[in-house]
Amino acid sequence: MAKTEIAKASDTARPRDMFSAMRSEMDRMFERFEHGFPRLPNLFRAENGTVMVPELDVRDDTTSITIEAELPGVEEKDVSVTLANGVLTIKGEKKQNKEEKTENYYVAERSYGAFERSLQLPDSVDEAKVEAKFDKGVLRITAMKKPDAVKAQRKIEIKKAS
Repeated sequence: MAKTEIAKASDTARPRDMFSAMRSEMDRMFERFEHGFPRLPNLFRAENGTVMVPELDVRDDTTSITIEAELPGVEEKDVSVTLANGVLTIKGEKKQNKEEKTENYYVAERSYGAFERSLQLPDSVDEAKVEAKFDKGVLRITAMKKPDAVKAQRKIEIKKAS
């Protein structure tokens, strides 16, 4: 069992408040157990070991909804986009091969992993007008809204209270 030490009031490294103390203790705990936890799959793991989760941005404007997924290292042929019953699904697979040769050693690493993300699109989207483009590791999906969902804006007059 780990031994807990209490810092003296004169200790200059002592956290100033309870929340700082809790944060420091949590940081120490995770540093201690870093190698004891099971590793995540190498799907989006950088060379330094950190996990990179594909980012997803959704923007809604008056005429369309735009979804962007960052898929670094994934090739276009390994990504599919489907739409069924208002649910948009992005599926893909990342394949990574690394090979390094020198006079003294040879290293070959391969990692594979699949990902899937589904989003419920609003009823205002015209399912016949959804398109996807893939460029430099970024998947951009544009879903146009139905004409009746795009309503004209009108100014409302503000009257003085009587």
